[in-house]
Amino acid sequence: MKALVLAGGSGTRLRPLTHTSAKQLVPVANKPILYYVLEGIADAGVTDVGIIVGDTAEEIRAAVGDGSRFGISVMYIPQHQPLGLAHAVRIARDWLGDDDFVMYLGDNFLFGGISAQLEEFRTRRPAAQIMLTQVPNPSSFGVVSLDATGRVVALEEKPEFPKSDLALVGVYFFTAAVHAAVDAIKPSARGELEITDALQWLLEQGLDVTSSTVNGFWKDTGNAIDMLEANRSVLDGITPYCAGTVDEESELVGRVVVEEGAVVTASRIVGPVMIGRGTHVEGSYIGPFTSVAENCRVVDSEIEYSIVLAGAAIDGVGRIEASLIGRQVEVTPAPRTPQAHRLILGDHSKVQIRS
Repeated sequence: MKALVLAGGSGTRLRPLTHTSAKQLVPVANKPILYYVLEGIADAGVTDVGIIVGDTAEEIRAAVGDGSRFGISVMYIPQHQPLGLAHAVRIARDWLGDDDFVMYLGDNFLFGGISAQLEEFRTRRPAAQIMLTQVPNPSSFGVVSLDATGRVVALEEKPEFPKSDLALVGVYFFTAAVHAAVDAIKPSARGELEITDALQWLLEQGLDVTSSTVNGFWKDTGNAIDMLEANRSVLDGITPYCAGTVDEESELVGRVVVEEGAVVTASRIVGPVMIGRGTHVEGSYIGPFTSVAENCRVVDSEIEYSIVLAGAAIDGVGRIEASLIGRQVEVTPAPRTPQAHRLILGDHSKVQIRS
């Protein structure tokens, strides 16, 4: 059994963060999403892992290395253009050989891992096994239709008029039968080789495609809202500890993690919250479901339900909430006069300003 992890793509929905960083390395509870994926694969007992990489290949390589820190062995497979999930299977054909494999999208967050689903696949060995979840906006996903007995009967990629609300989760289990399907299909109207078309081809050949429903937390962390929800989910289960320094004027309430080298002075922190190594918090309030990465500064400010990446500084501002703040960002008060907004924003940013 092998694992094929997709860590290419441009992450357009997380811009401007992904102009300078791989989307799979944006942290959830101060740990890159990709690390959760690799840990889940290792926990399921799969150690031979191929990682599809694109423009951010060097950053992915630097973060993952040879995989030994996760208990796996990693092979990097370049994809020069993101031409679809089935295309990723095609370019990995030589490495995959005739082995069964799990394909896992590197920006998908699946709470609880894949061990149970992998065991089910090994027991039944269908041509393909997929995971489904109900979503309110199925036209944004690959959509699956089931018959009255729960058998998979049809799949469509991002249909304008979905026939169900069951979306494909970004984890797929395949036997070598999928390679014939990938060779048989043509690019879609989007110019991509769709994995939904490959799965549909398997069905049309009379091969078995089984499904299971995800009962736990799953997010395709392609946008800031989903990132914040994934962050909330992980923080909700943290065990509190303090390895840093907290002075007598400060108050830690609930599940709060203060990592080694962090310093908290004259502040109130209400968990679940994670404060990274070397971060300084002074005269501030940090509220529930916030993760602050390493070497940040939060001074005379309030922040809640947010993700703050490494090296950011938040100094002297009012309340910040539901925000994703990038690496080495500086957030400071605007001058009171003249009354104006001064903005330096990346492409495709969205800013909300009180008039």
